[in-house]
Amino acid sequence: MDKCYNIERMLKYFSADYVLPISSPPIRNGVVAIDQDGVIKGVYNSDEAPIEAEVRKLSGVLVPGFINGHCHLELSYLKGHVPEKQGLVDFLLYVMRHRNPTAGEEEIEKAMKKADEMMYNNGIQAVGDHVNTALSANIKEKSKIQYHTFVEIIGLQEEVVGQKIDEAKEIEFYFDHLHSSITLHAPYSCSKSMLTAFKKSVSERNIISIHNQESEEENILFRYAKGDFIRFYKEIGVDISHFKPQARASLQYFLPYLPSTNRVILVHNTYTTVKDIDFALRTRRNVALCICPKANLYIEDTLPRLSVINHGADIIIGTDSLASNDTLDILEELKVLHRHYPELDFVKTMQWATLNGAKALGMGDQLGSLEVGKTPGLVLLKNMKQLHLTEDVKVERIV
Repeated sequence: MDKCYNIERMLKYFSADYVLPISSPPIRNGVVAIDQDGVIKGVYNSDEAPIEAEVRKLSGVLVPGFINGHCHLELSYLKGHVPEKQGLVDFLLYVMRHRNPTAGEEEIEKAMKKADEMMYNNGIQAVGDHVNTALSANIKEKSKIQYHTFVEIIGLQEEVVGQKIDEAKEIEFYFDHLHSSITLHAPYSCSKSMLTAFKKSVSERNIISIHNQESEEENILFRYAKGDFIRFYKEIGVDISHFKPQARASLQYFLPYLPSTNRVILVHNTYTTVKDIDFALRTRRNVALCICPKANLYIEDTLPRLSVINHGADIIIGTDSLASNDTLDILEELKVLHRHYPELDFVKTMQWATLNGAKALGMGDQLGSLEVGKTPGLVLLKNMKQLHLTEDVKVERIV
């Protein structure tokens, strides 16, 4: 009996106006028991917690740590530098021209470290992060956040296909092998030969995260071989005279080239249609749709149509990078969604921001919900009005 009592004493108990486990309905005045390693040991109704437990009562809603489904930590040094609302092509050109700051790696690493700390303090427990170098490896190894690193492949010239894949695999070597994979950057930055070669180069465990239909110009390119991307290729010196109109949207062009059994995260989906979603679902692929509201407004000044996106596939939430955002904060992304779509249900969007993202990144067994045995982190949302999100809500990390 004394031993059991001592074990109970080692646990910390937290209660709030609501506990939102995500995997089960909200609990009014619920209690969460968590050990010193952050493992959930119990989730209780108010009258079920052990009698001897010392419960810390909090005002607000307790939720698991957020999952940031899409980020570019390497671009953190560009915060405040990239002009807003210029469209995707000009955004890409600006980033490419200013990819290496004059201060070099030291400035990049300093900005990445600050961004990593920002995300942790904002209650983010895991991140799907895109890279083009190994510069973030040391920061991720020391971080309190769990990362899945996506090493991007960009290859438009036929002669560099094999080389680009090999280079990506070499960069991947520097990251956690259980939580890293190579991925295509976007359909407009990869040739048909690259798509074919990539499919042959990855194992089934390789999660794919690819930018999708962030601009209508991408669809115009693939339907008609016209539009602003022609200017993009001209400015970067790439000859695409061989490219023929596909008479279909970009998603319907590239998705069949991806491995059929791999988990796929489609990022942005700002101009994705019901027809595109139906096409993706008919392929029976394991697809999640990541939306990055603040970045979509920053670059294209528009948001995905949720009536279209919320059409059968899991939705997850991302921040994109500080090149296209002023913060890395999933709560702020949710506020934008609820401001523009007031009919949204907070409990549902919290699932997008937590458990759906954890599953998409292959971390659903440990993160994303308050369940016994998981280590999802514990976050308090303060100033909530029942279970309604308002602009006054603040985030506080508890564990």
